[in-house]
Amino acid sequence: MATTDRTKQHIFFVDDEPKVRKVVDRTLKRLSSKVSCFASARDCLEQLSSERCDLLIADVKMPEMNGIELLAEVKRSVPWVPVLLITGYGNIPMAIKALKMGALHFIEKPLEMQSFLSAVESALGRSTPFDPLLGKELTRSEMRILRFISDGKSNKETARILHRSIKTVEVHRSRIMCKLGVDNAVDLLKRAVAMRLVDIEPE
Repeated sequence: MATTDRTKQHIFFVDDEPKVRKVVDRTLKRLSSKVSCFASARDCLEQLSSERCDLLIADVKMPEMNGIELLAEVKRSVPWVPVLLITGYGNIPMAIKALKMGALHFIEKPLEMQSFLSAVESALGRSTPFDPLLGKELTRSEMRILRFISDGKSNKETARILHRSIKTVEVHRSRIMCKLGVDNAVDLLKRAVAMRLVDIEPE
């Protein structure tokens, strides 16, 4: 079962060094995963906006946009994508910062390939199960219901305000959760705020 799931998984790898991209691409393909390599964070982000990604692996030290900046952007735009960071210039404060920002793991160069593959397999096992709705844009109705959820309105209250059935509101709520890759209301609100879909005023 695990092997079947993995064949459908898509790994993005970002590093500005061509030789590193070539070696890692060959190594990752041992996992029977689809692998897309990028020379820059910008190229990766452009692809992330239109293509499914089950795991993003990025070098920290890159020109224009570094791995830490890429991590911040990923956590804002596609927060369900797990991220592994790699560096040959790592230090403890940088690793702590990356982990606090949501990186799954921080790996130092030179890569020991078996340890690297183990970290990748572990990360793939933690990625959000694929749902065809994941990452899709919320409809106008879903955005309205999301705002009601952020205001603390129940399904019953939302249905009354919108003149809809409770069942209809529940279906919309379920679709919102699928699109944002969460399975409970608390994580839904956290993710919606992180993605700047809603703004919750502090009390």
